[in-house]
Amino acid sequence: MKQRNDEAPAILSRGAPAGGSYLTIPSRSAIRAHPVETERVLLTPIDPADGPELWTVVDQSRWHLERWLPWVPFNNTPEASQRYAEACAADWDSGRAVRFGIRERGTHALLGVVGLDSCVHLHRSCELGYWLRREATHRGLMTESSRAAVDFAFRHMGVHRIRVAAATDNHASLSVIGRLGFRFEGIARQAEWCDGRWLDHAIFAMLGTDLR
Repeated sequence: MKQRNDEAPAILSRGAPAGGSYLTIPSRSAIRAHPVETERVLLTPIDPADGPELWTVVDQSRWHLERWLPWVPFNNTPEASQRYAEACAADWDSGRAVRFGIRERGTHALLGVVGLDSCVHLHRSCELGYWLRREATHRGLMTESSRAAVDFAFRHMGVHRIRVAAATDNHASLSVIGRLGFRFEGIARQAEWCDGRWLDHAIFAMLGTDLR
């Protein structure tokens, strides 16, 4: 994987000691200028300008996404997608979450989102989340994008632990998690209400000290 943001300036989290034992979050502007690159995709911070494209992608893949993602029914207007894009920018700037738009290298078309959510600076931890538009599935792009996000977390944010969860019958997502090398930690029973039923979640994690 090629990354060009090694020299990007970083923002030390509020209240963090100078020794850097808390998370550091590279600025959105630096990563927009030098996106995280893989062979087939670019990862760029979600900005307010991405709102209209996010709406189009979600709306065109609604039936594909809503079975596993409880937020999809609430993203039901262009204004809702715009608010989400604005929240992503605010969350990045405040150090709460780092969310990337997944863009095809050749066309820069938006394919989905991969995020490092629920950043806890004291514990240097976050949660991996992701989704792809229907037309981009079954091509290995989710594994490629998620691997780049995980690498970004460990290399550029100083993350120690990343947690990820998937419904126990969401075999596509579980396959991504397996290919990334996360370790299984347990089952959270009826962890989420989604599409009219309770989902049990399989919980996984990766530490910065794990072999990858």
